Amino acid sequence: MKIGHCGFSFHTNGYFETKKNGFDTYLFRVQTEGTSEAMVNNQAFTMEKGDLLLVAPGQSYQLSIDANSKSSDFHLFFSGDWIDQWWRRSDKPTMVKIELEERILTLWRFLVAEKRRPLTNQNSELMESLLRSICLFIERTIEDRSAYIRPFVVTKMMRFIEENATTTFTVNDVAEHSDLSVSRTVHLFKEYVGKTIMGYAQEIRLSTAIDQMKHTTMTLEHIAFNCGFGSYPYFHRVFKKVYGVSPGRYRKTE
Repeated sequence: MKIGHCGFSFHTNGYFETKKNGFDTYLFRVQTEGTSEAMVNNQAFTMEKGDLLLVAPGQSYQLSIDANSKSSDFHLFFSGDWIDQWWRRSDKPTMVKIELEERILTLWRFLVAEKRRPLTNQNSELMESLLRSICLFIERTIEDRSAYIRPFVVTKMMRFIEENATTTFTVNDVAEHSDLSVSRTVHLFKEYVGKTIMGYAQEIRLSTAIDQMKHTTMTLEHIAFNCGFGSYPYFHRVFKKVYGVSPGRYRKTE
């Protein structure tokens, strides 16, 4: 893959750009602050914080930022066989809300930092890996938002739980993250996932604990705390109820 310009922009005095014949590369642009007005193939988009624009080579493009507002974004121009295949294997919307998911932004920051290095110090393999990871995370976000099996807000809950299962969190935290009441959060999650919020978190904690039991030498007490159970007796009780044996016996047989 060939990575062209990759960076971060902050505008305070307005901005205007137009490419009637488009670019000869792909353009990804994510709005991180403020708003902007974009037009791709004569389709207008008002971009707000968390909106990601995906522009293919040859698509007409226009970007306008009001002189009286502040606007910032990450942007990335790139091309290559891998991205061509990635683009064609599923429908890609021109704009999708990623809500500034920290995992994507972290990868983007790493890529920007690597690209800023002198050419002699750049690691092309690392940059390609970061770029592919960004694309795959974007693809998952698109799939999550288009999933017909459940509303996106439920998927949003699931992702929050997956990321925070091994920490101390409450149902209220999930509700606040989803901008819903606690009762609505609990009802929707149970309806579409088929289990409670804490039941789902417990599955993740147990799975994480098993991985650590198999692949580390940490004590079971350490694993219990590390995986969010709070205490070893509670971990022991939950584990035995689900798997029929104690954590210690399970570890010896694996």
